[in-house]
Amino acid sequence: MESIDIDETDLRLLDALQTDAALSNLALAAQVHVSPPTCLRRVKRLWEAGLIERQVAILNADRLAPVLGHGLSAVVEISLDRQGAEMLDAFEQRISVDEAVQQCYRVSPGPDFVLIVHVADMPAYQALAQRLFTSDANVRNVKAFFSVKRAKFEPKMAISSARRA
Repeated sequence: MESIDIDETDLRLLDALQTDAALSNLALAAQVHVSPPTCLRRVKRLWEAGLIERQVAILNADRLAPVLGHGLSAVVEISLDRQGAEMLDAFEQRISVDEAVQQCYRVSPGPDFVLIVHVADMPAYQALAQRLFTSDANVRNVKAFFSVKRAKFEPKMAISSARRA
């Protein structure tokens, strides 16, 4: 993998894009204090270097729950009985294709995997657990933490407005 030299301006660009990847080039350039052509050139270089993988939309799960049926979010820790590379790869591949699994992290130490899952309700979670965990003889332990509030990805305007009030 090629290394890339990044400077403070690149870091400011990456930070701004992580906050709002929908910014126009003009708005991004103004926020980072560079000219629009410089901004465009640098962002293109960051993409080509693989520092930016993709742009995604962070959806409002609470507002979408009635429409999509994703009313329950959970962080799930999974420990496998056997942790050989083949077994880890097989589990990761199997769970990654399930639509309810939004994110999958292979972690250490502690559990082998941490998953972020979204399902309609508790019966849907139980079906997911049966489908992905209980039926897998290599799954040793499952620990689920059910979300009551998401704080990190709240819109910044709402937070700023609340502070002024």
